[in-house]
Amino acid sequence: MKIISYFFFGSRKQLMLEKSFLFGALAAVGLASSAFAFSYQVDAQTPTEIRNYAKAVLAMEPERRRTFEGIKKLIGGGEIPQIVCSNPNSLNGLPNKARELAVNYCNRSQQIVEQNGLSIDNFNKITRDLQSNQKLKDEVYNTLLDLQKKP
Repeated sequence: MKIISYFFFGSRKQLMLEKSFLFGALAAVGLASSAFAFSYQVDAQTPTEIRNYAKAVLAMEPERRRTFEGIKKLIGGGEIPQIVCSNPNSLNGLPNKARELAVNYCNRSQQIVEQNGLSIDNFNKITRDLQSNQKLKDEVYNTLLDLQKKP
């Protein structure tokens, strides 16, 4: 998803960790509820879906940063594992309080996606499609920039 350049400031290692947490978390949000929903495939994203996706990503970002910082403080100098909301094993390596932060983030992210008019399946599909569809990536990036310019 490597979409928004303003997201990260800091050391190279910290940037890499934050990016992996963000992208893992975003993908996981969609995967987390796949057990609760029927499979729904959309061949192409509409401008409304792209806008809703971008709004959800922007709404999740402050919480993602707070969660990442909270987990980083709890772990100390240790490496933060990749957190995948739909994979309980990815949370097992975290201390209890850090696991609680991650679970709360995953639950809140799911709510944000749904509040922005997307199903979890559709959000997850867009997230996957971004990895291989440059046109979609450009559309999402431009939408993110546009949303950040407007109050």
